[in-house]
Amino acid sequence: MRSPWCNKLSVILGRGPPLSWLLLCFLSIVALIAVLGSSTSNTLDFVTSSSKPNIYSSYRRLKEQAAVDYLELRTLSLGTTRPKELDLCGKERENFVPCYNVSANLLAGFKEGEEFDRHCGMSGLGDRCLVRPPKDYKIPLRWPAGRDVIWSANVKITKDQFLSSGSMTKRLMLLEENQIAFHSEDGLVFDGVKDYSRQIAEMIGLGTDSEFLQAGVQSVLDVGCGFGSFGAHLVSLKLMAVCVAVYEATGSQVQLALERGLPAMIGNFISRQLPYPSLSFDMVHCAQCGIIWDQKEGIFLIEADRLLKPGGYFVLTSPESKPRGSSSSRKNKSLLKVMEEFTEKICWSLIAQQDETFIWQKTVDAHCYTSRKHGLPLCKEEHDAVPYYHPLVSCISATNSKRWISIQNRSSGSQLSSAELEVHGVQPEDFFDDLQVWRSALKNFWSLLTPLIFSDHPKRPGDEDPLPPFNMIRNVMDMNAHYGGLNAAFLEEKKSVWVMNVVPVNARNTLPLILHQGFAGVLHDWCEPFPTYPRTYDMLHANGLLSHLSSERCDLMDLFLEMDRILRPEGWVVISDKLGAIEMARMVVTQMRWEARVIDLQNGSDQRLLVCQKPFLKK
Repeated sequence: MRSPWCNKLSVILGRGPPLSWLLLCFLSIVALIAVLGSSTSNTLDFVTSSSKPNIYSSYRRLKEQAAVDYLELRTLSLGTTRPKELDLCGKERENFVPCYNVSANLLAGFKEGEEFDRHCGMSGLGDRCLVRPPKDYKIPLRWPAGRDVIWSANVKITKDQFLSSGSMTKRLMLLEENQIAFHSEDGLVFDGVKDYSRQIAEMIGLGTDSEFLQAGVQSVLDVGCGFGSFGAHLVSLKLMAVCVAVYEATGSQVQLALERGLPAMIGNFISRQLPYPSLSFDMVHCAQCGIIWDQKEGIFLIEADRLLKPGGYFVLTSPESKPRGSSSSRKNKSLLKVMEEFTEKICWSLIAQQDETFIWQKTVDAHCYTSRKHGLPLCKEEHDAVPYYHPLVSCISATNSKRWISIQNRSSGSQLSSAELEVHGVQPEDFFDDLQVWRSALKNFWSLLTPLIFSDHPKRPGDEDPLPPFNMIRNVMDMNAHYGGLNAAFLEEKKSVWVMNVVPVNARNTLPLILHQGFAGVLHDWCEPFPTYPRTYDMLHANGLLSHLSSERCDLMDLFLEMDRILRPEGWVVISDKLGAIEMARMVVTQMRWEARVIDLQNGSDQRLLVCQKPFLKK
């Protein structure tokens, strides 16, 4: 016999309740679970650069799934359909790098090397699709094994290119058909890379290369780095060596360096400034890098001067720079004479010469440039504003900058002083509060990756998920780096990663402070593709980037397609932003075929986390 309550409900609702009523009931139940759960569980912690930390120690999968179900049901209630997944690109785009279409650049009239430069307007992206990995692609070996051995199918280079490579940093040995081994001892002449590094140290007055840091050499721009042997050795000395090399369709130096877990990006000395601020590096190194430094009235040397800090070193190793007693010696002597004359104009001193290696030191006296009779003019202040691929200039930069400080006068401690922070326009309290936020957030991010990595692994009843090992990643990109706090937190935890700290061009330019800390970093416009090869980063992190770009001309789908292109299979993405931006992002990553979890921070704010993993698509 039916109860009176059932009779009343049947009168109100009819024989079957409508779908909207069922959805409303389900949403109410989900909301009730979330409210009850929040009263007994620890809260999640996440802070943007402008807020205080909300410390948390763990999160509940129930609340996480509730947030996901809420978003799915909200989509259903709005009557929208699930977006169609994107198709995979053709095989011809496996190593696709936008903005470096040499054929299109030639057709557009670029010549004299400019066809190899970055021209984003010349590259038609075509249909939207996911760049697939090569047929025999394998997940890179964990660091440090992956520094010395890589899978040959992961990079676009042939066996013939290995065997024919004769430059100083390209001596390789194939262990097997599917692996390449790099031996640092055979990477350079002078009986190996270690001896070469020691020779440079002795030429600048040091006893050994382990004293580079004490002498103020912390960051090195390695131009045309070959396959990264010199950079790998400097990294072992706790220096930050960033490789920049031209785009190459095959046998790319940048692609191989990144595959080895070494900092690198596409960049060249052709017609535009590199996307770094003035006074960025302690040393610029060129070993047979292919640049003719005395061309175009020395404009490439002027760019090197712009990038060097006061007291920094320019190291040139090239057979052409060594005077010889042969018939070609006249040409070599002429080149050396031109170099000597021009470096005097830009206030560099030739401090050492040995074999094929020459070392110049940049002046620490900013008034030197105006005291030279035939010196170069000083740049106007606007030239130093945001050097994002601006045309090369024939003037001296940053002589009036507050950051004109000799590398030898840098504080020796790992922690920045208040005076150093104030030079960069940063309040010490703000900086150290931000660092504390990321110390906590790094631990929490790691626990958020756990269910994505180990959700399919069997475990005994009552066992907690194990934390993922830190060496599962090596190449990390912070897409909106602010002060570089995430990078600093990784270093404090002594984790074997390096971070490419990206500062968006329309955000506050904190890149000088990031580089001053000895980190890798670059300016970038996220409405354009990043200058790197596919599958070169293990983890992408973006804090507040989506909200920042909401006022720009960027298309959200294009941004995530670019993230998918540069992220390796089974790589991770952690995005933190406002609820509305996260909802839109989650819809997009569904089309990318990423596994995604939305995390409600349960702190009363509208901030959410989106934690994703890119699948290994072998189709």
